[in-house]
Amino acid sequence: MDDVKDDVKWITSRFSSNGASCVMVARVGDEIWVGDSKNPDAEPKKYSLVEWIAFKAGIGAGDFDKLI
Repeated sequence: MDDVKDDVKWITSRFSSNGASCVMVARVGDEIWVGDSKNPDAEPKKYSLVEWIAFKAGIGAGDFDKLI
């Protein structure tokens, strides 16, 4: 697992503060991994592409706007 995680190409939002204290995401095979840049050694959360697409659609539709 650590060997795979070491090779992952993480992406952070361009709105993040220099990559610190951010959510980072990566596609690994047929999964989307979500990690925390403050704790990069922690196990990332893993989601299927279907789950990620549904989440992204919910963001675009404003489903989570009441959280902020």
